[in-house]
Amino acid sequence: MRIATWNVNSVNARLPTVLAWVEMAGPDVLCLQELKCVDEKFPREALENLGYNVETHGQKTYNGVAMLSRFPLSDVRRGLPGDPGDDQARYIEAVVETSRPVRVASIYLPNGNPVGTGKFSYKLAWFDRLQAHARELQQLEEALLLCGDYNVIPEPVDTHDPVAWKDDALFQPESRAAFRALKWLGFSDAHDVGGEAPGTYTFWDYQAGAWPRNHGIRIDHVLMSAQAADRFGGIQTHRNARDMDKPSDHVPVMVEIAD
Repeated sequence: MRIATWNVNSVNARLPTVLAWVEMAGPDVLCLQELKCVDEKFPREALENLGYNVETHGQKTYNGVAMLSRFPLSDVRRGLPGDPGDDQARYIEAVVETSRPVRVASIYLPNGNPVGTGKFSYKLAWFDRLQAHARELQQLEEALLLCGDYNVIPEPVDTHDPVAWKDDALFQPESRAAFRALKWLGFSDAHDVGGEAPGTYTFWDYQAGAWPRNHGIRIDHVLMSAQAADRFGGIQTHRNARDMDKPSDHVPVMVEIAD
């Protein structure tokens, strides 16, 4: 089973690109982030016509996450628990019903910039809630994949220039520590397990020639529970998607899990 994650940076603005990549790569499950549309405006029919079941958690203009699956989806959760007042659409989770079910989450973690403001505090609080929920999910002892745009550069090797990012929320010690703490709950980073090369980036800014100069960062991650890691078959970062017509500034990351 191929499970992919992709921050599409406005699903409707990039729909032809999304459809072209989906038809080319053929993921069985696709986690999308930064939809930038409400549920009613999501291009459900176009993706259902490609054979997908569709679940969305949208929001007008900002955020928004979705999950597409060639298999039935059950136990769908919209929104991260822990703060009933949080109305930002950043989390959706479901069980992919195959002969060996897999629980998958699509995550769009807050950016957090600028540091020293409420946006950074919200990022860290959201991370705390994600850790608490992930701890509860681990108790189910299921194959679990936490997929998405974490807005965290885990290590210096995950950016072309660590100094350039030293003041950014994505590379702050607190952000990186929160990501490590999540992994320490018993998750493996598919990038590490799959042995991807240093400099395997997932995001290049639209500005300053970042893409042609390969000034990228790795912020899109797939974390696997031990049960999922036991079924891990490989990972591929689809770098060429950044060269497609009207590309997102992120590229898809796809892992293979034994069905």
